[in-house]
Amino acid sequence: MMMSLFLAGSSLLSFNTGFAIWILISLVVFLGIMYKFALPPIIKGIEEREHSIQSSLDAADKALKDAEKISKDNEEVVREAERTAQNIRKEAAKEVEEFRAERMEKAKEDAEKLIEDAKQSIDQEKQKALNELRKEVTDLTIEATTRLLQKNVDSETNRKLIDETINDLSKN
Repeated sequence: MMMSLFLAGSSLLSFNTGFAIWILISLVVFLGIMYKFALPPIIKGIEEREHSIQSSLDAADKALKDAEKISKDNEEVVREAERTAQNIRKEAAKEVEEFRAERMEKAKEDAEKLIEDAKQSIDQEKQKALNELRKEVTDLTIEATTRLLQKNVDSETNRKLIDETINDLSKN
């Protein structure tokens, strides 16, 4: 039995030229059929896949370039916004300072006006008080003079004389 296995094994290992030719012909026919019918769709699929991958890569490159451009634009916009904000802050600070200076100047002018008005009012009141005092002094002087002289001269003439005397005294 061993021998039969050995002999059977040798026929499997022996080279048969006719069989090899048929296998070669079958392989060539199979490869020809594959080349004719199966290979074009496979190559077409591979080319489509390659084209799809290339399109995806191109789209990714374009998207990356667009993203970089947008990023640069955004950075420029941010820098411009920062410059604008800084200018606005400077302008606001300047306006606040100008407003403060204007308010201080206005307050100073108002205070000076109040002081001037008060001085004028005081001068007017002083003048009024002096006039009243002169009148009172004149009246007292006339009365005293009348009593001294025991006769009443024209009071208007007396008043003029006394006013002149008082004016002469105030000038000195």
